[in-house]
Parts: sequence; C-alpha cells; structure tokens
Amino acid sequence: MGGKDDILDWLRAAGLARADETPVLTPLSGGVSSDVFRADLASGPICVKRALEQLKVAADWQAPVERSAYEAAYLRAAADLGGPVLPRVLAEDADRHLFAMTWFEPADHPVWKAELAAGRVDPTFARTLGAGLARVHSRTARDAAIAAAFDTTPLFDALRLAPYLEHTAQAHPDIAPRLRNLAETTRSHRLALVHGDVSPKNILVGPTGPVLLDAECAWYGDPAFDIAFCANHLLLKAVWKPAHAAAFAEAFGALLDGYLAGVDWEAPGDLEARAAPLLAGLLLARVDGKSPVEYLTDPRDKATVREAAVAVLTRDTGRFADVRNALHQHLGAR
Repeated sequence: MGGKDDILDWLRAAGLARADETPVLTPLSGGVSSDVFRADLASGPICVKRALEQLKVAADWQAPVERSAYEAAYLRAAADLGGPVLPRVLAEDADRHLFAMTWFEPADHPVWKAELAAGRVDPTFARTLGAGLARVHSRTARDAAIAAAFDTTPLFDALRLAPYLEHTAQAHPDIAPRLRNLAETTRSHRLALVHGDVSPKNILVGPTGPVLLDAECAWYGDPAFDIAFCANHLLLKAVWKPAHAAAFAEAFGALLDGYLAGVDWEAPGDLEARAAPLLAGLLLARVDGKSPVEYLTDPRDKATVREAAVAVLTRDTGRFADVRNALHQHLGAR
C-alpha cells in the first residue's frame, strides 16, 4: 500500500488538489482499521481514508481492504434516508482502497466519546441517534437492490462476528455454544442496511444532531447488531466513569426508546429478543475479544463486565433492561 506521496498524487489526479499545490496531510488518530488523514487543500480541508489489511490491534486481525468501497457505497446509499448526518464522498479510488470525504471541524463537531468521558451525557442526543438509526433500517428494510449492493456477509464475519463473538467463545468454553449461536442468529437475519460500527468514537455531536462516520462494516443484515453495538458502549462507559453511571443509564434508555419507536419492519419485541442477548455477548467481547476497549484497564472493571455478561448469557433474556440491570448490580456490588 502506498504512502503519503501516493495519496498526494491521487488527490491531484482526482481533481481535488491543483497540479501545482502540495497539500499538507495530517494523520488522525483513534481508528484501528484504516489510515485517516486531514488534507489541507487550497479549497479547504477534506478527509482521506485508506483501508488497512492488518488492523492496529494486538491480536492478528486481518480484513479485506475491499471494505473501503462498501463504506463509500454506504455513505452514498444512506445519505438521504433521514438518519444521522453522513460525510459526503468527494472522490474514490477502488483500486487503491481509498476515498475522500467532507471534513467536519472539531470545534463545532466534538466526538461523542469525548463528551461522554467528560460527563456531558445528553439523553436527547441519544434518543435522536436511536431514531435516526431506525429510519435508516426502516427505509432499507427488505430492499432487494440494497440487499444485492451490500451482500457482504464474509466481510462482516471478518470484521465483526469472528473477532467479537467467535473469538470470545474461545476464551469462555462454558458459554461458547451460546456465543456462537448469537453469531449465527445475527448472520442469518438479513433484513436491512447495517452500519456495523455505531460507536461513540465514530459519532460527532454536530450543530444539527448526530454525525455518523466509519461505515466500513456496511452489510445488508440484522439491524439488531447496530443498536446492540451502540447501546453496549453506554453500558461500558458506566464502568469506566461510575460517577456518571446514572446519566449513562438514562442515555441508554433514551437511545433504545428512540430506536424501538421506529421499528416498523418487524415487531419491536422480536428485534429486542435478538438484540438483548447480543448486547450481553458484545459486552463480553469488549474485554475478551480481539478488540477490547482501551479504557478499561483496571482488572476489577474487566471482571465486572465479564461477570455481568456471563450472568446474562447463562440464562434466557430478551430485554435490554435485563442486561443493564445485571451490569449495574455487579457494579454496585463492588
């Protein structure tokens, strides 16, 4: 894969940079799956993203670089569906597995993860995000053209189901069948366009509402994954920042209320019955999977998450509240 010079050449060839200018490329941190740069052009800043084959994690985790094309396709397909604001694709090179998109200034688009870490927890924002995700799912549900364009199950396996659920199953043989069943249930429900990485680190708090980034896991599959993946982070933040646990619990409820109110492609209870145990599996995966959250470093914090998740997974549950209550009970018992 080429370096910065390759990207500069491409910016000129794509018509984004003038032939006589040399844009400044500034690497951006935070992601594990791509090289991401701010490119300062004469016309203003843009963002350039290039997929990596080997992800930046401790474990051996490789993924097809073709996912870059699906990310760009998601940004185009979901742009006008009434969901969160998305970057606009400015140019793409499928052969080099990179594309350029609009830049959002950090001064008025802070990262949601940083806001949550600082204790600025806004339930209304969470509710708006949940409602927006539901609109994307609703407006792509059972759409044959979308299903064909995002037939990416092997890619989703490599990026999500294998490193999260199936890898975690190896560390927990007693509940391994349960975790593998969650992976198979998710894999087999092909209902709507899934983003696959609805995480606070990929969400900006924009002036008009949530801005959603990083769609390289895009897949026509089970929408339960998106809402479980996002809700998981609000539970994990309560362990990381226990002083704000009550606020995170309120935001967790608002996110789910906003989302479930928009579920019209199936019975909301049916979706929750799949998403709630998946949420518990993802909780466990963020301490024992291939991509553990970097902010839970205290062994007691990891044990709290592990014990709560295992407790839920060893019994039948079909409600988000069961997962939230289990985690808060274990957190309060420390």
